Amino acid sequence: MEVAHSWFNRFRKLLVREEKLERSFLGLTHLAAAIITFRKVPLAINVLYG
Repeated sequence: MEVAHSWFNRFRKLLVREEKLERSFLGLTHLAAAIITFRKVPLAINVLYG
């Protein structure tokens, strides 16, 4: 669980949390989770270079 916290802490905007609206913070959290997942899942084919 601590590893996941460190992954999210790399996103500075979430670490500082300057968002006024809860939905903005939730949206940024979901975006960060999607980026983390995309980086961790190995791709069978390199999408950019074929």
